[in-house]
Amino acid sequence: MFVAMFPHTESMSLDGLYRSAAVCSTRSASMCCTQQICPPDVLRRRMIFTISEFTSICNSGSAAPPLPLHRPMRTISGSKSEDHLITTESGRRIYTKGRPPWYDREGKILKQPYVVGICGGSASGKTTVARRIIERLEMPWVTVLSMDSFYKVLTDGQHHLAAKSEYNFDHPQAFDFDLMCETVRRLREGKNVEVPVYDFTTHRRDKQPKLMYGADILIFEGILAFHNKELVDLLDMKVFVDTDPDIRLARRLERDIQDRGRDLPGVLTQYLRFVKPAFDTFIAPGMKIADIIVPRGGENEVAIDLIVKQVKTQLAERGYDASKNPYSQRAGMVQKDLPLQLPRTLTVVSQTPQVRGLHTFIRDRKTPRDEFNFYSNRLMRILIENAMNFMRFEDATVTTPTMEKFVGKRNTAQICGVTIMRAGETMEHALRAVVKDCKMGKILIQTNEKTMEPELFYLRLPKNIHQYKVLLMDATVATGAAAMMAIRVLLDHDVLEENILLLSLLMAGTGVHSLAYAFPKVTLLTTAVDPDINELYYVIPGMGNFGDRYYGTEAVAACDDSSGLEFETIRDENGNCALILDANVRIINVIIELFVGLGFEDLKLLQSKRTLTYLKKTQTKISSENHIH
Repeated sequence: MFVAMFPHTESMSLDGLYRSAAVCSTRSASMCCTQQICPPDVLRRRMIFTISEFTSICNSGSAAPPLPLHRPMRTISGSKSEDHLITTESGRRIYTKGRPPWYDREGKILKQPYVVGICGGSASGKTTVARRIIERLEMPWVTVLSMDSFYKVLTDGQHHLAAKSEYNFDHPQAFDFDLMCETVRRLREGKNVEVPVYDFTTHRRDKQPKLMYGADILIFEGILAFHNKELVDLLDMKVFVDTDPDIRLARRLERDIQDRGRDLPGVLTQYLRFVKPAFDTFIAPGMKIADIIVPRGGENEVAIDLIVKQVKTQLAERGYDASKNPYSQRAGMVQKDLPLQLPRTLTVVSQTPQVRGLHTFIRDRKTPRDEFNFYSNRLMRILIENAMNFMRFEDATVTTPTMEKFVGKRNTAQICGVTIMRAGETMEHALRAVVKDCKMGKILIQTNEKTMEPELFYLRLPKNIHQYKVLLMDATVATGAAAMMAIRVLLDHDVLEENILLLSLLMAGTGVHSLAYAFPKVTLLTTAVDPDINELYYVIPGMGNFGDRYYGTEAVAACDDSSGLEFETIRDENGNCALILDANVRIINVIIELFVGLGFEDLKLLQSKRTLTYLKKTQTKISSENHIH
C-alpha cells in the first residue's frame, strides 16, 4: 500500500516528483520510510521498482529498461469493471453479462433499471467501489458501463500527440457524450447496445464492440460522469469517490506503466499538464451535485453500506421483492385449462401420411440414433420449406429454354436464421439447404438448475438483423419460456415482431398459447401440437429430450460427481490433461468458445440440466482432433 506519496504534487516539477519518490512506502519493510535524497535518475529507477515491481533494474544509474516487446496490446474499455463474473464474499456468483429473464409472462419489460453513476478522479477507485456495491447487493444481474469505452477515435495528428503524451484524455472533448447518453438511455429501456472497446495502447476502437443489455442495476462509472447535464439526468443515484491525490497518482503510475504501455516521464508529464488541471476544472465540481461522497474509495465500508441500503430501498419502491423470484416464468406459463381453439398465429404443417410417418419414427423410443437423425432431418426440411410460404414474393418473368415466357415468383425478403442452442442448431443444416447463403445467428439459453428458469448466456447475431425476416428455430417448445426469451432478445435488437417466425418440430399447447398471448404478431409454425407437459416440463406424449437423442448424449457415465457425458482422459508428455467427449464436436466447440470468451478460468460445460465436467485450466484451446486441451 502506498502511504503519503508525492506531497504537494500540484506545484512540483519532474525532478521534485522523482525526489519525493524516495519517501514512498513499498511492500518491502526494509524500504519503508526511506528518506535519503538521491540523484533523480536513481530515484526514477526506484520509483519504477516501487510501482511496477520490476526486478531487473540495476543500481548503475542507467536509464529505465525498454518495455517488453510482447506487452498486451489491448485493454478492454480501460476498466476491469466489465468482468463477466463476480464472486461475492459469501461465495455467490453474480453474472454481469448474460442474464435471467428481464420481462414478465407477457414478454413485457418488468421495470426500469436503477442507474447508479460513479464519478471521481483518475485512479480514485471508482471500479473498486462499483465491485463492492455489486458484491453487497448480490443481485442476479448487474450491468457495469465504463466511461473509458467512449473515447473518441483519434486523428493522425492526435495520434502523434498521444504518442508523445501531449494529448489531453481528461478533457470533455476527448469523449463522445452523444454516444454515451444514447447508450445509457437504451440500457435504461432494456434494449441492447454495442459498447465500443477502446484500446489505450493504440488509441483506437476495437473492431468488435461489446454487446450489453439493461439490467436491474446499471452502474455507470467515469471521470466525467457528472459533467454532461443530459447524462446526469439519466442517473438515479450519484456517487463521488474522493481519494487523496497522492494515492491517485501512485495508482495511475502503476496502471499506465504496467497496463497501457507508457513510460514514467510521459505519465508524470501528462499528469502535471492535463490530469491535475482537468480534475480541478471538470471533475471536482461534480461533488456539488453528488448524492453521496465516498472518501477513501472501496475501503470506506460505512459509505458502501449506505449506498447499498439506499439502492435496495429504491428497488423495493419499484416493486422488486428480494424474498421472491420476480422472474418466475416457467411455472406461471403452465396453463391447466387451455382454450379449445389454437391461436390464429399458429400454423401446423399439413398432416399428410408422410408427416405422420416421420413422426412415428421420431417418437418411437426404440428408434436407433442414426434413423432418428435421418427422419428428423427429413421433417426439418419439410418444416423449412413450409416456412418459405411466409416470405415476401413478387412476380417475376423469365424466359424458358424454349424461348417462351414464364411468369413466376421471386423471394424479395432478406432471410436470417437464428438457432436456440443446442437443440435448435440441429435445424441449421435444413435451413442452409433451402436458403442459399443464409445468414445465421445463435442464442444459448440454459435452464438454471435451482430456479428451473431459462437464463441467457450467449448470443451472436448478424449486424442489422432488424432488416431481416428472422426464422427462429428450436426443436421443441414446451412451456415456451426459452422461446419467449429468444423472441425478447430479437425485439431488443429492434427486430419487428411481425418479422419473426418461430419454427419447431413439436410444440405443446401451453407453450403455443403463452407465446401467442405474449407476442400476437409472431408467426408460429410447427409439424405437430401435443396437448400437455409433465412436471419436468417435457411435452406429452412428445419425443423425449430431442437434443440428447439427436447428439447421442442421453447415456450418463457412472463416474464421479462431475459425470455427464461419457468421456476419457488422456495426458500429453508434459502432463497436461485433455478430455475427449462423446458428443457432437461442433456443439462442444461452440460451448467452449462461449465460456472461454466470457473469461471463465474454471470452464463449465452445460448439457441439458446436468453438469458435464470441469476443466481447471487458465488457458483452453480446441484442436482439430476434437480434443479439449
